[in-house]
Amino acid sequence: MQRYLEQILSFTNIYTIFFCQNKKLGRHQKQSTNMASCFSMARVFLAFLVVASSLGHVFSSPLLSDSGDRQRANHTKEIQRLKLKLRRINAYLNKINKPAFKTIQSPDGDVIDCVLSHLQPAFDHPALQGQKPHFVQEDPPERPNGYKYTEAVAESESFQLWADSGESCPEGTVPIRRTRQKDIQRASSITRYGRRRVRRDSTGSGHEHAVAFEKGDEYYGAKASLNVWAPRVCNEYEFSLSQIWIISGSFGNDLNTIEAGWQVSPELYGDNNPRFFTYWTTDAYRATGCYNLLCSGFIQTNNKVAIGAAISPTSSYNGRQFEIGLIVWKDPKHGNWWLELGSGILVGYWPAILFSHLRSHANMIQFGGEIMNSRSSSSGLHTSTQMGSGHFAQQGFGKAAYFRNLQRVDWDNNLLPITNLRLLADHSNCYDITQGRNNLWGTYFYYGGPGRNVRCP
Repeated sequence: MQRYLEQILSFTNIYTIFFCQNKKLGRHQKQSTNMASCFSMARVFLAFLVVASSLGHVFSSPLLSDSGDRQRANHTKEIQRLKLKLRRINAYLNKINKPAFKTIQSPDGDVIDCVLSHLQPAFDHPALQGQKPHFVQEDPPERPNGYKYTEAVAESESFQLWADSGESCPEGTVPIRRTRQKDIQRASSITRYGRRRVRRDSTGSGHEHAVAFEKGDEYYGAKASLNVWAPRVCNEYEFSLSQIWIISGSFGNDLNTIEAGWQVSPELYGDNNPRFFTYWTTDAYRATGCYNLLCSGFIQTNNKVAIGAAISPTSSYNGRQFEIGLIVWKDPKHGNWWLELGSGILVGYWPAILFSHLRSHANMIQFGGEIMNSRSSSSGLHTSTQMGSGHFAQQGFGKAAYFRNLQRVDWDNNLLPITNLRLLADHSNCYDITQGRNNLWGTYFYYGGPGRNVRCP
C-alpha cells in the first residue's frame, strides 16, 4: 500500500509541472504568481484524486480477499469431503476383505485371498453369526435322483484364469476375489456396490431379457449346461449375463431369487472378461443380497473355485464351444439351496434362513440372458451391448449362445426334464430366443443378439 501511494505522489508532481507549463496565463498577471497559483490548484486537484484512489483501493481489497477466502474454504471442504469418502471406502474394505491365510496373484490382475472358511463374509449375517460352514466331507448334501455326471462340463476346476498361476488355496480355506479401492470408486455409491443396478426413471428398468421359463408348480431346483462367451458391453453402466434363476414370491417387493451363471460387468470388475457369478435377494433387489461374496449370506465350501473370477477359455464364433454346467437345488436333509458346478464340484450353499418364500420352495425357474440398457428412450438409440454371442438365435450352433439339457427338481428330489417351457424376449428385434428338443440335448434353446441393428435402431 505504501509503495502504491508513493507511485501516485510521484505521478502528481510530474503532472503538475506539465499542466502548469502548458496553461495560458493572463496578460495582467505576473508569471511567477500565476505559476505558483497553478501549482497550488493542480496539487489540490491531484491530491483529491490520490485520496479517492486510495479509498477505492481500501474499499476494493476486502472484496478480493473475500473471494479468495471463499475459494480457499471451498477447496478445504472438497479435501475434507474426499478424505471422508476415502475413510468410508477403507472402512468398507476392512470389513469385506477378510484376513488372508494365503494370497495369489491372478494373470488378469485379480488378487485372490485364501480365507479361512469360518472367517468368510457369510458369517457376518446376523442369522449366521456363530455358525460354522457345512463340512461336505462329513455330511454331503443329498443330490437329486437321476443326476448323472456323464455330460459334465468344466471337467476340472481349472476353468478360471487365477488357477493358471499354478497356485491354489489350501484345504480349510476358500478363494475370494479381493475388493480394491478402484472397485468401489466405479460404483455409484458404497451402499450400492455389488448390488444390481436398477433404473427408476420413467423409461423403465433398462433390463432386457431373452429367457425361457416354467412356472405353475413347486420347484426345488433347476439344472442346465450353457456355453460361455465374451459379449461386448458398451459402457460401465451396462452388463450382459447368462444365468439360471430360482424364483419365488411376487414380482413386487417380496421377490426372492437365487441366481448363478456368467456375466460381463465393467462396473463391478473393471474389465470385459466373462466371470462366474452368483446373486441372491429376498426383497426384489432393494436392500438384501448381492453379487458373489460381497455381502454376508452365501456360504462357500469349495477351495478351488473363486466366485467372481474370470472364466477361460470362452466360446469362439464358428469355433470351439466352451460350456459350464450348473445345478441349484434344495437339499432335502437340511433345506439349504446348494450350487454345483460342472462334474460334481460343490461350490457352496444359500442357507434357507436367508429367505422368506424360498425357505420352502420356488414357484418359477428361468434360464437365459439379460442385459442392462442404460440409454433412455428419449435418446432414440438402443444400446449396442451384446447378449450371449452377440448373434441372433436363428444362427444356431457355433454362432449363437445356448442352454441345453434343461431340467427341474421336483418335491421328491427327482431330476426331471422340462416339458412346459415358455419363451420371452422383451425386444425381439434386439435379442431373440428359439427352442428345440432332441435326444442328445434334451430341451434346449438358442438366444441372444447384437442389440442395436437395422431392426433395432
